[in-house]
Amino acid sequence: MKKKKLQCSVPTLLLAGVLCLTLAACGAKQSSDMLASDTDSAVSAALPVKAMNAKRVDENPYMAKSDANIHHDGYNTDSTDEVLPLGIYPEINVSYEKTNANASPAIYFDNYGHAVVPLLGGIAIRDLNAEEATTLGYFSPKQHDGGGYVIQSSYTFLDSENRIVCPTSNNHVLMLRATDEAGNVLPEFEKVLDIDIKAAAEAALGKELTQNLLSVVFDYDGNLWFATGGFRIYPEREQQGVLGYIAHSAIEAILNGEQADLSKAVFVYGLALGEGAENGIAASKDGAVILTNQNCYLLRANNGVEAVWCTPYESVGAKVSGEGDKTTGGGLAWGGGCSPSLTPDLVMFTDNADPVKLLALDMKTGKIVASLPVLDDLPEGYQVAVENSAIVYDDSEGTVSTIVCNWFGAGNAGLADPNNDSSIQSYANIYDMNWLTKGNCMIAPGVERVDTVKTDSGYEMKIIWSRNDLSDTSILKLSTATGYIYGYVQDLTTGMWQYIILDFATGETVFTMDVSNKYGYNNMAIGMYAGNSGNALYCPTGYLELLRLQDRFAYLPEMPYRAVDLDKAARNVLTQEQFEQAGGEGTVASWRNTVTIENVHPNTTVSFRMNNLSGSAADLELYAYGTDGKLAEVSKELWTITDEAGTGVDTLADGTLYELRVSVADGGAFDLSEAEKEIKISVVLAK
Repeated sequence: MKKKKLQCSVPTLLLAGVLCLTLAACGAKQSSDMLASDTDSAVSAALPVKAMNAKRVDENPYMAKSDANIHHDGYNTDSTDEVLPLGIYPEINVSYEKTNANASPAIYFDNYGHAVVPLLGGIAIRDLNAEEATTLGYFSPKQHDGGGYVIQSSYTFLDSENRIVCPTSNNHVLMLRATDEAGNVLPEFEKVLDIDIKAAAEAALGKELTQNLLSVVFDYDGNLWFATGGFRIYPEREQQGVLGYIAHSAIEAILNGEQADLSKAVFVYGLALGEGAENGIAASKDGAVILTNQNCYLLRANNGVEAVWCTPYESVGAKVSGEGDKTTGGGLAWGGGCSPSLTPDLVMFTDNADPVKLLALDMKTGKIVASLPVLDDLPEGYQVAVENSAIVYDDSEGTVSTIVCNWFGAGNAGLADPNNDSSIQSYANIYDMNWLTKGNCMIAPGVERVDTVKTDSGYEMKIIWSRNDLSDTSILKLSTATGYIYGYVQDLTTGMWQYIILDFATGETVFTMDVSNKYGYNNMAIGMYAGNSGNALYCPTGYLELLRLQDRFAYLPEMPYRAVDLDKAARNVLTQEQFEQAGGEGTVASWRNTVTIENVHPNTTVSFRMNNLSGSAADLELYAYGTDGKLAEVSKELWTITDEAGTGVDTLADGTLYELRVSVADGGAFDLSEAEKEIKISVVLAK
């Protein structure tokens, strides 16, 4: 693969202030010469759908169902089964920030689709699709709780009841009620639980802790696991750390307004001096998986902390730039910087050896069943540190694919200072200033896909593709619905920050869309967020803009001058089971397409653009949802499949862009909106 010449092209400017943020500790241009942003492009500009099996994740009954935490789910897969943009008349829309010092550095979504984000040291539900980000409800430690601390957003998450569970800078864990029973946002969140975890852990351990609370997560029995540490823990400093959990029974008692004896409900596992967590926690039906700077653990609640297994791994220690390197920063963690990611059978993470290896551990035994050096063929002058969580995808057919990204150079060399508290989550404390101000030319390249394949004799690993021309610090996101990997990188030739889409199968860059060449558009190593609309990929930037990449897949062919509000349009995977339960007959042949149109005529034609249809158009039937939540067949007189010119078609070819045109009456049987002069329809094609 041809390597690009690396060069800095962004001016050196300083970022001001210490900003609270979310951290994950844990090529070629578009094949066509046409610009992705050109809405007059030929139909081939839209990417063909390459749908994959849904990710194999056991749903955690105590976690929200979508983008519940920084790594999407309790397995830390960084993958979604939701639809993401395909380059169908794509556009980038922006929500401006005028309250926070930067665009929302973390986004979580509750079961109602509300966006939960950090806000001025607290946490809020905000409308991130508005031109200016608007606060709907919030909790401020300073305004509502006497101050003296901030919410640590890195490992905050949403539970199944839409409560926000968050660690704080003063070593407490809070649970905040943010919505009422109907899903309406509370203007001021209600604090329903507040536990001083450090004090409770010290009492249980009988020792003083010299590490701070880092991360929390629910296991599958509702126990709240916690870990102390920071983004870099030096063994030689001999800090006392701990792993443990708060029993579900105590949490329920507190939520019911009862007193709970924490001395009988907080259980801990004392770590050796100098050992501590550097990442988030993963959870499965087997227990909680925690990676420290020295070991990987499977822990289970059993009237105390049961260490099911403990597996040590290799590390050469904290990595920093050396003389002659093209970077000035370093890595972040002392040990494996990649948060553990799970499948039902395996635990996946990278060590911090030289070369760095990807490890696969048996979930039941902790035995290393496969390992392979990764990112070990970089150009001279670069090191490897995998700090952002890897994408881990189990295809349910015996193959686990892992996408690892090099992060070296983004970490602040000042983390080596003996007085540094690496649990402080701020740009100034965590990141290399040269990277912040000069861009991705100051970090090492490398993105690689490694497959772990189950065979009759065990597991084997193999590299599927490798990209040494990409320097990426955003947490990539995989969509199984489309078959693509989504990210945000900088073109090192032009200095342009851009959305990028990679083909999961080949690693080829199949789409790019430019944003800006200004330094403030650095993504700051923050994740990509999908939500549940099926038509938005959110990307926070260091500037005051939250970007969202969207497809203009819905429009009004009779009124092309009128732009449909894309934030009121959705594409969602509808399973065969869901289709049949709603009353559909036949086989699902498309995604569920939904749109709301305001100020409409009594009868309006809506067009949905889609390129995942094949076979004979005559074999298709259209179903629409009614207000009762049931599907009913739509008369063929009310809909048709056309090409982009509006001409009806008989034979459909997968990958070709077609339009499903539907005529809907305001207040008719398929209008889901009660508002006058507003139509909301939700339809799906079936064979």
